[in-house]
This record gives sequence, structure tokens and C-alpha cells, in this order.
Amino acid sequence: MSHDDFNFEPIRGLPEKLPQDEHILWQGSPDAGMLAREAYKIRWVAAYFALLTVWRIGVSSMEFPMGIAVMHGVPFVVSGLLACGVLYLLAYVQARSAVYTLTNKRVAMRIGAALTMTLNLPYTWIGTASLDMRKSGHGTLAFELIGEARLSFMMSWPHVRPWRTTRTQPALRCIADAQSVAQIFAEAAETRISQPVVARVEQGGGAVAAE
Repeated sequence: MSHDDFNFEPIRGLPEKLPQDEHILWQGSPDAGMLAREAYKIRWVAAYFALLTVWRIGVSSMEFPMGIAVMHGVPFVVSGLLACGVLYLLAYVQARSAVYTLTNKRVAMRIGAALTMTLNLPYTWIGTASLDMRKSGHGTLAFELIGEARLSFMMSWPHVRPWRTTRTQPALRCIADAQSVAQIFAEAAETRISQPVVARVEQGGGAVAAE
């Protein structure tokens, strides 16, 4: 029997219902395999243990028959498999718990496995966006925030642009069909930012709404 750990959400990936003038344009989650490669560097870890295995077998072969030397490399193979398994499990849990949402007003990111939080990023907070594409069509769409908006790199990782620790850039990591998602974001952000802003000004001691 399947179980949804987030069945308390009124809308998947969002902590509350949307206002009447807001609607969802796209929702998605990271690809677990791609996240393991991009964020957890599982290929580098596998290569590291492969080199250790070859080195151990090479050293042992100078003193022992090849059959015994190969056996000396087995613990390194097992350790490598365990390490890669743990990393993939972490990536899978992060991917399963994350939900990225684009609405006509904001980017919403429900992230975190042990400590879940939702980042709400109005389009007016986003100065620029960058897309890092892969041949498979997967990619990472990162947002550069403007003004006083600040995020913690450690609290938001791995859902951030790598190596941007001073000015954290939240990101939709390892999403499928990233080019189409970037287009949806660009059109929605342009439409939202071009809309007039309602401001309240004081006139004669009273508050007046003006567009």
C-alpha cells in the first residue's frame, strides 16, 4: 500500500491553497539518478574506489598470486558499492520529497527530507535566471535573487546552484525537459513583472489605492 508523507498539503507541494487569481503552470521534481550524479558526485566516488581497487590489486600482485591479489581488492569494491548506494539513497530521498512549482506569480519549492520547508520566490524577487542543460534534456534552472532576499546555502542544498555560497541561488535541480520549463518560467515572469503594482499613498490623512 502506497503512503503519501505529505497528504496534509491542500495542494501537492504547497503549504496552503492558492489565491483565486493564482494558478499552477508547472510542477515537477528532480530526477534521482541525475541528482546523484550532479549533486552527490556519485560517479567521482565510484571512480575513486575503482582506482583504490586497481591500486590494491597491483600492489598485492607483486607479493601474491593474481588470484589472491584480486581477493585483496574485494573489500574496496564492497566499500565502493556501499558508498554509492548510500549516496543514491540520499539523492532518491531528496528527489522524492522535493516538489517544484511554477505559478503565474511565483516559484515555490518544497524541499528537505528530514526538515521540510517551502521557499516562496515571487517573480519580482528574481533578477536573472540561468539554465544549465545536459544532452539528456535534463537541466538546472537557477535564480539570482535581488534586493534584500537571502537564503541559507546549507539549508537549501542541494536545491541551489553549485559554488554560489556568498549569494545563494535557489535552483530547480536536475529537472526533465528543462528547456520547456525555462520557457514557462520566462513567460510567466515577464507577464507578472509587466503588470502594474498597486501602491497605497497617504492623502489628507487617508490611505488611497493607486495603480
